[in-house]
Amino acid sequence: MTPTTKTIVLSDGREITLQTGKLAEQADGAVELRLNNTMLLATVCSAQEADEGVDFMPLTVEYKEKFSAYGRFPGGFTRREGRASDYEVLTARLVDRVLRPLFPSNYHANTIVHIIMFSSDGVDAPDALAGLAASAAIAVSDVPFEEPIAEVRVARIDGEFVIDPTFEQIEKADMELMVGATYDNIMMVEGEMDEVSEDDLIAALKAAHEAIKPMCLIQKEMMAELGVTKREYCHETDDEELHERVRKEIYPKCYAVAQAGKADKQWRNETFQKAFDDFMETIPEEEREEKEPMIKRYYEEVQRDAVRRCILDEHIRLDGRKTNEIRPIVCEPDYLPYPHGSALFKRGETQALATVTLGTKDDEKLIDDVLRHENERFLLHYNFPSFSTGEARAPRGVSRREIGHGNLAHRALKRMIPEDNPYCIRIVSDILSSNGSSSMATVCAGCMALLDAGIKLKKPVAGIAMGLITDEGNVKHAVLSDILGDEDHLGDMDFKVTGTVDGITATQMDIKCDGLPYEILEQALHQAKEGRLHILNLINEAIPEAREDYKPHVPRIVTMTVDKEFIGAIIGKGGEVIQGLQEETGTTISIEEIDGKGIVEIAAANKDSIQAAVARIEAIIAVPEEGQIYTGKVVSILEFGAFVEFMPGRDGLLHISEISWERLENMEASGLHEGDEVTVKLIEIDKKTGKFRLSMRALQEKPEGYDERRQNGGNRGPRPGGNGNGGNRGPRPGGNRPMGGGNNRGPRPNGPRRPRRDDRRDDE
Repeated sequence: MTPTTKTIVLSDGREITLQTGKLAEQADGAVELRLNNTMLLATVCSAQEADEGVDFMPLTVEYKEKFSAYGRFPGGFTRREGRASDYEVLTARLVDRVLRPLFPSNYHANTIVHIIMFSSDGVDAPDALAGLAASAAIAVSDVPFEEPIAEVRVARIDGEFVIDPTFEQIEKADMELMVGATYDNIMMVEGEMDEVSEDDLIAALKAAHEAIKPMCLIQKEMMAELGVTKREYCHETDDEELHERVRKEIYPKCYAVAQAGKADKQWRNETFQKAFDDFMETIPEEEREEKEPMIKRYYEEVQRDAVRRCILDEHIRLDGRKTNEIRPIVCEPDYLPYPHGSALFKRGETQALATVTLGTKDDEKLIDDVLRHENERFLLHYNFPSFSTGEARAPRGVSRREIGHGNLAHRALKRMIPEDNPYCIRIVSDILSSNGSSSMATVCAGCMALLDAGIKLKKPVAGIAMGLITDEGNVKHAVLSDILGDEDHLGDMDFKVTGTVDGITATQMDIKCDGLPYEILEQALHQAKEGRLHILNLINEAIPEAREDYKPHVPRIVTMTVDKEFIGAIIGKGGEVIQGLQEETGTTISIEEIDGKGIVEIAAANKDSIQAAVARIEAIIAVPEEGQIYTGKVVSILEFGAFVEFMPGRDGLLHISEISWERLENMEASGLHEGDEVTVKLIEIDKKTGKFRLSMRALQEKPEGYDERRQNGGNRGPRPGGNGNGGNRGPRPGGNRPMGGGNNRGPRPNGPRRPRRDDRRDDE
């Protein structure tokens, strides 16, 4: 087949090309996507028949980045790509959430979508392209699909919206959203922001949707050019007479349960189940097994319609609340005695128990993804055990759902961590009971646990999950605050919003209906703000501000910034200085270079140890000044003096002539030994060599009459027999020598003279 290529031009002039017919020819559909040096290959394979008894869409989306794409070797012993990283899981989830609602509701064949990054220069973000590549692969295949989609990242940089920004541009953004949509409808939103307004968020969604529309049209052009015909399938059998019976007999019972408005989830589940079981009793026993899957499908449809009509027509929710009413909330900070911080947040039947652990640089998480190699200081882990919903299900490791929910809560809180926070922070949220948004409960519990740990957040953060019920054509609609699990399952939208009193920090939205007007989204956002402020007031009542001091068993950490040139002095040769500091002060010290500065982190169990380490490091980074007095240690004794370490890592020469006002014949007479502690004055810094000259005698009182003695012979004084002109040595007995000759001393009477002794030696 001759390859077919289409081009999409972004607003900044960059071009995205889609090509099919060249790679992965045996897949049902395959498309190669390129943007500059980034290349993704997306494929789709779907079974011809559905497995027996499957009544849902068994879709699996896998996203994988090859290390070779960026010219890197994988880490680990095998040097081979292993299980998906959190980043790859999150990218796959973003694609899955947009694709899944657009497969026909009666299509149940096992379908696998693979997206692989084969090339990247680390400039353009590939995750924003994955949805477009996947949709294009499905579009050119015969797999049934209602209409193409695309995903883009929209970021606000200096007040302007940028579509699919580069990694460098993303760092400068105050708002960053991933948006997935068809030509007509927004389907998925997820992102984070710096306390933006609801109107700003709506503006970002509109900008993203305008960029998505031409991407959808290009895929339709490819389909038309290739003459794509979607396969025929029959994955469901129907019995219209039975369908009508189910609606007639079960609908009133389901409506009555919804109309009762009872908050007891267990009662509702049991009553709904009884309606189904009672109907099954009316089916002949020999037909039950065969017809049960079909009846179950009809029952779920009837239950959904009954609950939705009760809300739209009578404004009665399943638990009896008003549409904008939030369930009772309990906030209990400092719930556990020994974690560094903890809090229990309970909203209705949802409970989140969050703990905070404060650690050092050694506790940071190393992220070793293909395009991201760095340490992360703020971690949030979310756990959803089966007992939280009353299920008897064995744990099977961390699920994709847990990674996704934890990421949303992480995004909600991370921008409120103060920049000068010295700790590595780990939040763990364990969901103990769930009926409604546990990710939003995690945000609230995590916020309180941080405050309990003594982390002085910029502002507290709370989150709320909104729902939506609409009828055909959006003639009637109801926006629901703080949705139940059933309202999420049966509704048309799950819209989670987190923020402070001043704006939104993160959001996640999944829309399951067509043609949702922006006016309804605006209503949902403003209703969410009311709920968020209500929850923030309750959090503020429970814990008005961060703990004044950390708990006694929390490690103390101090961060210092030093000039880059001092990093080596603090570490020392082979690490001897920093290791000695840690051993002597009982601290843990780490240092790294960031933006041309040395960042030193000192951690210890008590303040005294930290203060001792700080003092030592301040001494290392101090700049020597002429005229200053220092206490140092003699590190070596030589013939002409001693070297003294007067500051950590800095030695100066203490010449023999600067030890005492009295003349010393040799260093033994000085009484100095290696290891002695001495007080010296820095008398000179050689500007050319950077060497230091030290003096002890400058700190001693000058002997009385010293000037006169020096004039007549220096330190040794005049010789007996009168005054002479011979300098420090004085005149010889018998009178003055004749002037002249070498050094004006004249020849020696009895042969050549002794070699002259130079008291200051060559080192001076």
